[in-house]
Amino acid sequence: MSQYFRIHPKSPQKRLIQQAAVIVQDGGVIVYPTDSAYALGCRVGDKDAMERLCAIRRLPEHHQFTLACRDLSEIAAYAIVGNREFRLLKSLTPGPYTFILPATREVPKRLLHPKRRTIGLRVPDHVIAQALLEAIGSPLLTTSLILPGEQEPMTDPEEIREKLERQVDLVIDGGPGEQAITTVVDLVGPEPVVVRAGKGDTSVFT
Repeated sequence: MSQYFRIHPKSPQKRLIQQAAVIVQDGGVIVYPTDSAYALGCRVGDKDAMERLCAIRRLPEHHQFTLACRDLSEIAAYAIVGNREFRLLKSLTPGPYTFILPATREVPKRLLHPKRRTIGLRVPDHVIAQALLEAIGSPLLTTSLILPGEQEPMTDPEEIREKLERQVDLVIDGGPGEQAITTVVDLVGPEPVVVRAGKGDTSVFT
């Protein structure tokens, strides 16, 4: 049975945030709110937790994961960021964007795109997500909470609890979620390429 924390979306209870961070650090898989949809998350580098996360969503072997980071400096530890990319990221983070960038050696090989050696990264603009990332002290391996056979993310924390209470270690209830996904932008080539249009405004790339 998973734990269930109701955390205030504007003034997160520090005690609950710390408990959530310990669950992640101990190998747990959690559901947490972001500035787009609710997401599944686990500690980067935890193979068992990643496999559990993959099983919940029935993800293919080479699924391109995302690392949720606290800020630009943390992104720079896991991705190669040039001057052009830095300016763009600085103007759009935190926010509902996922950026695909060349990965550094800090990223476990199993998380990389098998041919391009890239990784997706984002900085969520959500108080609970930011507090959690700060408490953990490292990125979260993350993916939107879209269950097998569904097209849209789940938005009701209590429904999430009912469906996943035997598959995750913690559900963080931060209020109703959005039925939105991030805009994914590939920054590997000479020009930004919008791979997936989502909540983030795409007009900035045209």
